[in-house]
Amino acid sequence: MPARLRELRRALLLTASAGLALGCAPAAFAQDSQQTTSQEGGIGDIIVTARKRQETTQDVPVAVVAISAEKMQQYDLSNLERVAAMTPSFSIGRTPSGSGATLVLRGIGSNTTSIGLEQSVAVIVDGAYYGQGRTINEGFFDLGRLEILKGPQALFFGKNATAGVVSITTADPGDKLEVIARGGYEFAAKQVYGEAIVSTPLSDTLGIRVAARASKQFDGYYKQVGSTQTYPTLDRTSTAQVVAPTLHTSDAAGDGRSKEAYVRATLKWEPTDTLTAVLKANYGVNDSNNPSAGSVLYYCPTGASAGNPAIRCGRRFESSANRTPLDIAATQPYANKDGAQGNQYKSWAVNLGLTWALDDLTISSVTNYNWNRNTFQFDGDSLSRSGAPGVFATEDSSFHAFSQEVRAQTSTGSFWDAMIGGYYQSTMRDYDAWTASGGLENSAATPGYRRYLANSKDSQTRGETYAMFGQLILRPIQNVEVAGGVRYTSESKDSYFLQPYSHPIRVAQGIFLPGVTLRSNQDFEDWSPEATVTWKPSADITVYGAYKTAYKSGGFSNSGIYSPSAGLADFEFDPEKAKGFEAGIKTTLLDRQLRLNLTAYNFKYNNLQLDFFRSDIFAFTTINAGSARTKGVELEFEVAPRALDGFNLHGSVNYNRARYGDAPGAPCWAGQTRGEGCNLVYVAATDSSRPFDPATDTAANRQNLRGQVTANAPEWTGNLGASYEALMESGAKFAFGLDARYSGSYLASAFGNPYTKQHRYVSLDGSISFTTADEHWQLQLIGKNLTNRWYAIGGTDAPNTGSGTGTLAGVVADQIGYASVPRTVQAQVTFRY
Repeated sequence: MPARLRELRRALLLTASAGLALGCAPAAFAQDSQQTTSQEGGIGDIIVTARKRQETTQDVPVAVVAISAEKMQQYDLSNLERVAAMTPSFSIGRTPSGSGATLVLRGIGSNTTSIGLEQSVAVIVDGAYYGQGRTINEGFFDLGRLEILKGPQALFFGKNATAGVVSITTADPGDKLEVIARGGYEFAAKQVYGEAIVSTPLSDTLGIRVAARASKQFDGYYKQVGSTQTYPTLDRTSTAQVVAPTLHTSDAAGDGRSKEAYVRATLKWEPTDTLTAVLKANYGVNDSNNPSAGSVLYYCPTGASAGNPAIRCGRRFESSANRTPLDIAATQPYANKDGAQGNQYKSWAVNLGLTWALDDLTISSVTNYNWNRNTFQFDGDSLSRSGAPGVFATEDSSFHAFSQEVRAQTSTGSFWDAMIGGYYQSTMRDYDAWTASGGLENSAATPGYRRYLANSKDSQTRGETYAMFGQLILRPIQNVEVAGGVRYTSESKDSYFLQPYSHPIRVAQGIFLPGVTLRSNQDFEDWSPEATVTWKPSADITVYGAYKTAYKSGGFSNSGIYSPSAGLADFEFDPEKAKGFEAGIKTTLLDRQLRLNLTAYNFKYNNLQLDFFRSDIFAFTTINAGSARTKGVELEFEVAPRALDGFNLHGSVNYNRARYGDAPGAPCWAGQTRGEGCNLVYVAATDSSRPFDPATDTAANRQNLRGQVTANAPEWTGNLGASYEALMESGAKFAFGLDARYSGSYLASAFGNPYTKQHRYVSLDGSISFTTADEHWQLQLIGKNLTNRWYAIGGTDAPNTGSGTGTLAGVVADQIGYASVPRTVQAQVTFRY
């Protein structure tokens, strides 16, 4: 786009934003909304803001899972991983490096090895977009509501939501004094935790709420089976030199125990009946003594690790790793000087929401600044092993984002209503990494911290996003609503990548190309329309059909590796797009004693963004893997008979078929032979692939994923749960809940590796509580994954394993899976005033 036109557009958008911001509004309109109940024994409604309007889950024409504050407290859902563990078709896998996590809905998500990838499942906190995988490190507690919107979302939630949205609303001050103190102990990890919440009005128009949470584990969830190992280094700059090795020793790494602390303060000001301002500020820190403690070697061709036959492979809650040798840790940047592995995540954010609500017009504004920094030191091959193949890595990365959204919408309820708005975001990511591997040493390297390094990286991306969006709602006849809208997005990303130092031996081998700055200037534009038709034949039935599209920006792989055979195409990737249809019927029957919802969908994804780890050379490649399609049917039900007041039965059955369409050019998994589909050869000049030619080629290196399942995409998932609350004669309450979650089998890899298969499983969560008659005290016993099922959510080939890729006789790499948390049981006491 011409620079003059771009500047004109930016000026118009900023002018419009400034004008709308004079009136302003909070991110989520229903921040104070509570779960509302009908008569005794019936099914209550939860107010959601899936379309930035207050609607019940049964009225909104969107596939949404709403979790109330009461439900989150019942099961202590204080982070997104715990939420995913209870939600069919939603999964989260935590990783020690790269983006830090993969979030998957209906079989679509962004894998983890590239820090430059934004998530296909967007996380929205109090109306502000958080697109980074490391968001799962945040402590989401003292919440008002949590909504999971499935499928592409274009209009209402910032940007980059091709697979869905997790919208989190934190609690606001109320109109009376509220004091909550909560403490608990989890027995498996010997974790002690506590929360303190104080909310009070300061005047007739001003209220404050302060919430804090802290926890500390005195044990890890995973057994550490590592042992003392030897890491030899050779101080030389050429393989022709013959030198005596220097032996370094290191002990076993930690078991993943962690500690965390979070605090959030909220001010809510209502100077008039029409103007509301909500200011939130939060700070958090999370420390772990081994970020790869949950990385488990769960499949090996021989049954034991290729790098250490003493380490058996299997689906067990155990892992192995080593500390960085002391003399190497003493020089390596951001390493703990005692060699201990660790991860420290810090974040803070400020969010200002403003609302100007007139009779038929609401103008809103959300202003947000968020920052996070992640530093880690870890055993890069997740294995306690001796010898030169050991990998010890450190990383320091930070992310800044400022965003401003303004929105104006009518609520006449007449023939038409409309919404229009604008969005701006500015981001900056800094990424630095240092890796010691291969037994390399160079005492002549300067500065001295480079002595044991094989390679170092320095990368940065600055991004800028402008968007305009609008929607028109028409009601041509009674009980029928037709809504159509579109979002226009324009983005730019300017990046660079530099390897300041690479060991001379690795340079001579053609693995690294140091001292060359790779620069990228990317511009993207997109129009994402959507349309929905809703019919309400009665107050208790909603029927809808929708055409949806969505867009996720392209970008730059900051954590890649630059070699003489690599180029800009290995770092840049194009936007990911989605389009398709969804239809559903939501019913509340039998005098609000039965709820039945049915949803069907069919979405196609183009230019699916995938990042691949090449285990043989410890390198990363980001690609657009062609197309994929996800289609399925979801049935949800809830029963609350009036004859048994306090009893609730609920569940869901979900069928999802997620398969790649035409996806040539995808990397082969380590050890994949030509007979197993690794039969294409990458052509750098055209950034494409061609069939393997035995006359000219020695090995293939690409495959077409057509027909293969996407990662973490079981065909069948479901849940079944029951809860009962009994009122005793004394006025005290006794309650229990039991929820089972089923997952069919799936592949943990995005590249069709059959050896990453995760078998079907059932996990079980339960809680028992006793609340005193005055409701001041509550005692709870909460259990998660009571079936103690091990399962992998995502994974990768183990470094330095696998061989013969693209030949007729390959050796499959060992597989590392990002494992679930084992059975946990916690006792909790809560005091309320």
